[in-house]
Amino acid sequence: MSAVLELAKELIARPSLTPDDAGCQQLIAARLAKLGFKIEHLRFGQVDNLWARYGTERPLLVFAGHTDVVPTGPKEQWHSDPFIPALKDGLLYGRGAADMKGGLAAMVVAVEQLLADKPNLKGSIGFLITSDEEGPSVDGTVKVMEWLKQRGEKIDWCLLGEPSCLEKFGDTLRHGRRGSLTGLLTVHGVQGHVAYPDRADNPIHRVLPALAELIETRWDTRPNPHFPPTSFQISNFHSGTGAGNVIPGDAAIRFNFRYSTAVTAAELRDRVEETLKHHGPRYSLEWRPMGESFLTQPGKLSTVVQDAVEKVTGLRPKLDTGGGTSDGRYIAPTGAEVIEFGPMNASIHKIDECVAVNELDLLSEIYCGIILKLSG
Repeated sequence: MSAVLELAKELIARPSLTPDDAGCQQLIAARLAKLGFKIEHLRFGQVDNLWARYGTERPLLVFAGHTDVVPTGPKEQWHSDPFIPALKDGLLYGRGAADMKGGLAAMVVAVEQLLADKPNLKGSIGFLITSDEEGPSVDGTVKVMEWLKQRGEKIDWCLLGEPSCLEKFGDTLRHGRRGSLTGLLTVHGVQGHVAYPDRADNPIHRVLPALAELIETRWDTRPNPHFPPTSFQISNFHSGTGAGNVIPGDAAIRFNFRYSTAVTAAELRDRVEETLKHHGPRYSLEWRPMGESFLTQPGKLSTVVQDAVEKVTGLRPKLDTGGGTSDGRYIAPTGAEVIEFGPMNASIHKIDECVAVNELDLLSEIYCGIILKLSG
């Protein structure tokens, strides 16, 4: 059994449902400490975070990731216990196998193997690991970045082990992510009998023209070839009492923006408010920002990662900004180049989440090549 597979199994066996780390960071910290890393455990609220650094000079290359996982769903639907790692047909099964305990294991083993042969690297290597990526993400990486800023520590390059590959291992890396902004809109009307609409005020009728305009609006204010167009999507619409003869008193609409760097969250909020005010419904609106967009322009880090992946897999990964949000949104604003590269993402958050065993060793080899190129 390879060192990467062994560590991945140890991590999967710890039921680290967000925000519980379940001892994963202690396991990783113990291994890094043996290499000479300075270990600092940071607890904010109910969240455990790990900052580990080898060396004191710049440039600083940081491996970032998370130990927390999403709930398993119905355990009886798994072919094996989600927290008892299982091997079958070349796949490692377990919650977090792909997202992202496999990536963490590959990072740690890559550093172990490299420092065993080449302890005198240029610059420094860091690990930033949280147990709050799958949850609210308020006491995790964002807090660690604030802490690093206060200490005057600056990350130059950051590599996240998030599962990035789409069809074949090695085909995709992320160099940016769309932002996410959710709005909770309540439109206020007056409940009444459908036979007497003049004595009521139908909130659905009031809000439909505004929603139609919001759906048709082109949101991006600047062109950006790296992102798909900013999208406004209604995810929930609730109104009515269930009776067929009652005009509802309120309508509740939940909507979300996935937006590029061609527009800001503030611009989106302002334009939504302007549209609602123009159409005149009485409303209340609560905003829930889920993360800003970010983009690392093609440059040194993306080229180094592409070269390392191509050397190992024969594929040159395309640059992509798809998918949901990641903790890269908290790191990129500091000026760091941020790239995400990890295993296949086909099974993440699903029943029977898994990762190909051979991908884990290849991933570790790729990470080794990246370190050598940047710090060797």
